[in-house]
Amino acid sequence: MCAHTRGFARSHACLCVSIRWVEEDPKEIMQSVYECMERTCEKLCQLNIDISNIKAVGVTNQRETTLVWDKETGEPLYNAVVWLDLRTQSTVERLINKTPGRNKNHLKHKTGLPISTYFSAVKLRWLLDNVDEVRQAVLSGRAMFGTVDSWIIWCLTGGRNGGVHCTDVSNASRTMLFNIHTMDWDPELCRYFDVPMEILPKVRSSSEIYGWMVSSDNQSSLFCLGDQSAALVGQMCFKEGQAKNTYGTGCFLLRNTGTKAVMSDHGLLTTVAYKLGKDKPACYALEGSVAIAGAVVRWLKDNMGIVQSSSEIEKLAAAAGTSYGCYFVPAFSGLYAPYWELQHSFTNRNHLAFAALEAVCFQTREILDAMNQDSGIPLTQLQVDGGMTSNRLLMQLQADILCMPVVRPTMSETTALGAAMAAGAAEGVDVWSLNPGHLPQVTSEKYEPQINSDESEFRFARWKKAVQKAMNWETTEPCCNSNGMQLLISYLEKKTKTKTYD
Repeated sequence: MCAHTRGFARSHACLCVSIRWVEEDPKEIMQSVYECMERTCEKLCQLNIDISNIKAVGVTNQRETTLVWDKETGEPLYNAVVWLDLRTQSTVERLINKTPGRNKNHLKHKTGLPISTYFSAVKLRWLLDNVDEVRQAVLSGRAMFGTVDSWIIWCLTGGRNGGVHCTDVSNASRTMLFNIHTMDWDPELCRYFDVPMEILPKVRSSSEIYGWMVSSDNQSSLFCLGDQSAALVGQMCFKEGQAKNTYGTGCFLLRNTGTKAVMSDHGLLTTVAYKLGKDKPACYALEGSVAIAGAVVRWLKDNMGIVQSSSEIEKLAAAAGTSYGCYFVPAFSGLYAPYWELQHSFTNRNHLAFAALEAVCFQTREILDAMNQDSGIPLTQLQVDGGMTSNRLLMQLQADILCMPVVRPTMSETTALGAAMAAGAAEGVDVWSLNPGHLPQVTSEKYEPQINSDESEFRFARWKKAVQKAMNWETTEPCCNSNGMQLLISYLEKKTKTKTYD
C-alpha cells in the first residue's frame, strides 16, 4: 500500500516555535497517516481494486526527528523535535567539550556520524534535560523513545494495547546510539549520551514483518525504511557505486557502498542504507546532506516576495538564462536571511532566482566530488527524485554543473515506491522480487550536459569563491548597531510564532 504511488499525499504543519526551534505535533502526524490511508483505499476502490488484497504497508519517514511518549497512556510527552531543529547547539557544545581534543568526530568510528544537532541522541538528551514530563516518565519506566517510524508503527499496531515498539536499521543508524558495525544499540554510546537503553525500540531489518495493523479490515503487515533509504531502494540503486539525490526541503545524496561501511575523509556521513531481510547483509551508503534546497524557494517567496508561488521560480530563472555573476549562498537557518553580495547593478529578481537554483546544484556537486574521492569510483550518472525534480531547468542545471547525465523517473516519488518494494519483498509477503532480473522497468527522463566542462568548472570555481566570502561572518565582537539588530531579531521571532510550514 503506497499512498504516493496511488497519487495522494497529506501534509502536516511544521511548528516554528522560535527562529531555531522546529517541532511537529505527533497526533497530527498520526491524523495525516490515517487520512492518507483512507484516501488511498478510496482511490483503490475507484479503480475496482479490492483493498482486502493489501498484504503489506510500508512506512517511510523523516529519520532523525525525535519523539518520546507514555506507553501507558499513549500520549506524546512533547512535540516531535524535527531534524533541522537547532535548539541543541549548547548540548552539542557540552558533549564536544568532554571529548578528547574537542573532536566532533569522536564517535564516528561506531556511528559514522559527527556530534551534531542533526541527530536524534542530542535531541533526546535535550528532552531529558529540559522536559519534566519526559524525565519523570523515564524514571517511572513509562517512556518510549523513537523516530517517527517507531511512533507510527506503535500506534498502528495497537498503541498502549500491545503496540509494537520497533525501528529499522536505516532509522536507528541516524540516532548516534546505534553501532553500524554490530548492528545494535551500543551501551558505550548510550552511556556517553546518558540515555537509558530500556526506552529504545527493538531494531529490525528493513524488510520483515514487524506486526499487524489492528484497525484495518484485513491482516496488513507493517514495515519501515527511512525516507532517504527508501528513495535509494525506489531508485533501484542496489549496486555498489550507484547514487541518488532527493530534492526536497533539503537535498540528500546517497551513494551505495555495498556491504562495506566507508568512512569519509571529506565530511560525508556513513549510514546504513538498508537491510532487506532478517538474514540478509546490511548495505551502507555515503551521504551528503544540504540543509536548504526547496526551502530556498520558500524563503524567496515568504521573505523577499520575489515569487508568489514555488512554480514561478522556474519561469523567472529561465527568463534570465544565467545568474550574470550573482551567486546565492543559502548560509542561513530557519528564517534568518543569508548574507550575499550583489556585485552587478543590473542583477534583478530573475538572476537571483537563477542563482538560487544553481546553489542547490553547486552544493550537490561538492558532495558528489567528496564521494568520488572517498569511494575511488567516479559516478557516471545521477538518479534523482523528490518534489523539486519537476523543475526541468533545475535538472538541466544539475546535469551541466555535474558534467554528467541526470535521470529522473516519470514517477518521481520513489521514496514511497521503495517502502512498498521493501514491504512486498519481505519473507511471508513475497509479492515483490528484488532480484535484478525481476525489477520493474521504470520510464525516465534523461538530462544531458549542455555546456562544456570548462564553463562548468569556471562557474563551480566562482561558487566556491562566493562560499568562502560568505563564511565566518559570525563574530563575538559587539554589533556596531545593536539596537537595530535587536529590532530585527524581535521582528523575526514575532513573525515565526505566527507562521507554520508544510
